[in-house]
Amino acid sequence: MSTDQNEAASSASPHNLDSTRLWLAQKIEASLPKNLALDRSPQTIKLIQERYKLARQHAKISLASADERQFFEDLLDEILGFGPLEKILNDDTITEVMVNRADLVYIEKKGKLIESGITFVNNAHVERIIRKIIEPLGRYVGVDSPLVDARLPDGSRVNAVVSPCAIDGPNITIRKFSRNPFGIQDLINFGSMNKDMADFLEACVRAKLNIVVAGGTGSGKTTLLNVLSSFIPDGDRIVTIEDAAELSLLQRHVVRLETKKPSKAGDSEVTIRDLVINSLRMRPERIVVGECRGGEALDMLQAMNTGHDGSLTTIHANNPRDTISRLETLVLMAGMDLPLSVVRKQIVSAVDLIVQQARLRDGSRKVINITEITGMEGETVVMQDIFKFEETGGSDGELVGDFMPGGMRPNCEQRLRNFGFNLPATMFVGNRSGGLSRRTR
Repeated sequence: MSTDQNEAASSASPHNLDSTRLWLAQKIEASLPKNLALDRSPQTIKLIQERYKLARQHAKISLASADERQFFEDLLDEILGFGPLEKILNDDTITEVMVNRADLVYIEKKGKLIESGITFVNNAHVERIIRKIIEPLGRYVGVDSPLVDARLPDGSRVNAVVSPCAIDGPNITIRKFSRNPFGIQDLINFGSMNKDMADFLEACVRAKLNIVVAGGTGSGKTTLLNVLSSFIPDGDRIVTIEDAAELSLLQRHVVRLETKKPSKAGDSEVTIRDLVINSLRMRPERIVVGECRGGEALDMLQAMNTGHDGSLTTIHANNPRDTISRLETLVLMAGMDLPLSVVRKQIVSAVDLIVQQARLRDGSRKVINITEITGMEGETVVMQDIFKFEETGGSDGELVGDFMPGGMRPNCEQRLRNFGFNLPATMFVGNRSGGLSRRTR
């Protein structure tokens, strides 16, 4: 270690302590046995502690006694975890982490975006954490492949971008995975829907209706998809298809598929569309696609139309009508020269229900529409709201509103009865709010 590094380490400024910690972490990592499991077992921590003491003595690094314990804990996070991100990743109240650049990290907490105050030493430090995330998964990121999707060991979804696409330095976005996946009662408690809506959605999933969950970024689509998937009977063979595995199904008869990105330049790739096509050869009774964002929408619709009832997927769209337009666009991306009228007929024939999820301006996430596709009139897709959220006011940054029935009994009612669900007509007609008329959370 140079004289300048010693002086920097001896001074108590946070930036210099961070630089010293990173330098020590890299030295200790290089000295550890190659076959050592980097976990938090007592044996591993003891070995790191021994190497830490030797490295400090050799480099003549002095620390104030008050800083000693915290410095070593942060060093362990750097070696065994994801460095500066480790503590916020372990905070269950934080739902998203956004590293814009080395010195600017935002988090989402209780639906609000706030600056975390966490920093990295430099751009190389951010890239180091990106590599720690993706290398165990066989993923690669670099100048020739600057975009990467991955997941953390707990299932949290990660996207990272490096130079030349990241202008201000490498960035990371992490959508955290709940340690205890939410159930339908959790969504009711959060005010995301009411009991009538929950009962109706459960009946629709069990009765094998094809459902598209629509919403904007961060609206809670995947969480809702996971909850809806929990209603699939245990005996049904389910194939899940995702870019980065997030769904956590508790049923036994589940096959989980994940896309494969190139691990190096010139390597092969397996896309969502490849997996959807392959899944049809796997005798699935239910196909659950984490998100349709390209030509796989056509294959998904064809699967729904050819005996794979009860399939589920999500899509980016802001309202049910936009969902139809978005599906049309995605189908055309498949490269098939299909007339728009044919595409619309495919959609109407395949999709039974659109569940519209939204993140409202007070940070709350709600199901704002449950909309049934009922047919076509001329060239227009006909839909009806079974339930909808109506905003009635708000103050102090909180919205007030009610979940209301759409006033029409669903066309799928007979199908629900065939599966043993005799839902009362009053659920769909009248001025009911399912017991919820309060401020949103």
